[in-house]
Amino acid sequence: MVATPVQIKNEVKDQSLAPLGKQRIEWAGREMPVLRQIQERFAKEKPLSGIKLAACCHVTTETAHLAIALKNAGADAVLIASNPLSTQDDVAASLVVDYGISVYAMKGEDAETYLRHVEIALDHRPNIIIDDGSDVVATMVKERQSQLPELIGTTEETTTGIVRLKAMFNDGVLTFPAMNVNDADTKHFFDNRYGTGQSTLDGIIRATNILLAGKNTVVVGYGWCGKGAALRARGLGANVIVTEIDPVRAIEAVMDGFRVMPMEEAAPLGDLFITVTGNKHVIRGEHFDAMKDGAIVCNSGHFDIEIDLETLGKNAADIKTVRPFTQQYTLKNGKSVIVLGEGRLINLAAAEGHPSAVMDMSFANQALACEYLVTNKGKLEPGLHSIPVEVDKEIARLKLQAMGIGIDTLTPEQIEYMNSWTVGT
Repeated sequence: MVATPVQIKNEVKDQSLAPLGKQRIEWAGREMPVLRQIQERFAKEKPLSGIKLAACCHVTTETAHLAIALKNAGADAVLIASNPLSTQDDVAASLVVDYGISVYAMKGEDAETYLRHVEIALDHRPNIIIDDGSDVVATMVKERQSQLPELIGTTEETTTGIVRLKAMFNDGVLTFPAMNVNDADTKHFFDNRYGTGQSTLDGIIRATNILLAGKNTVVVGYGWCGKGAALRARGLGANVIVTEIDPVRAIEAVMDGFRVMPMEEAAPLGDLFITVTGNKHVIRGEHFDAMKDGAIVCNSGHFDIEIDLETLGKNAADIKTVRPFTQQYTLKNGKSVIVLGEGRLINLAAAEGHPSAVMDMSFANQALACEYLVTNKGKLEPGLHSIPVEVDKEIARLKLQAMGIGIDTLTPEQIEYMNSWTVGT
């Protein structure tokens, strides 16, 4: 049965894809018990009633459950894509048709369309912004100063976005509270490590169908995302090399059993390169020149600037698409470099992003962060705020409960001991 087009404000690729999207949204929900409990509570309590909200996220089956939770909470929400290649068009269609949520997102949208959607999100005059990379917040600060008094606060769940918010605070332009969802334990310990680790390799394999066993795989950056990518690549039999700029992380990578070296030494050795730094041009022209013929490069950091594709394009004699999301750059010296997903997030460009089980915790943090901002309106100072520890632990407790796992509790004697300085050995 073809869904009847819905005339709410939206810009999606094809509303007739809604039935497939709804089916996939429901499938993802099977492994999102924490967010489901929050959805149910929000539906009863309506903590975001009267709140205008703009969410800039990867439009996936998992994000759909966050959007549904926000609507259940009473929010008047608009959802836009945070990445041109991450939107799942059937999910976007279902959110419009089946759930009545305003969505402006299409897989493959160009930069002009993306920026127009950011403006549409701000035209909604949001009281709360859920951001993924801080583009919407930065645009408001730069171009919509008059709307800042209407903003209760923002939530941010990416390392890249947190870096931008810290820079904004240092420049004195972060004049509102921002919830640092990224650094919640139930976010970065799990989403960044297990989610990015698995979904990155999923995207690489879908795009290339290569065998990772025996491949020299260079992981650029050993933060939580890099740890996940390195761990999963090793699990599939890859010989993992790590490059780093931070001496502490470099030592950690060594002690975790990985080879560590500068990029100039890793470039001629690598068969596959994965960037996860959040920084700019960590793979550059001199590295491309040193690579093996047929070396594969991809990115799993937030923006598409980690790989210097402009320089690569200038030095290429020919560029052709050899598989979906797989482009071959033939250099003037005759060697070729393979780029996946146009240098954008490979796990979302060529695959489906993180598994729903891990996004359950990340989006539970997002939903509760929005509630926290509203509950504490006018009480929070401008700047970055951590997710309260009790909220973080409650999310973990609910997740364990849903998994059927019990843990110990302290006895009164143990509590007394932990709070005392008088009892010794």
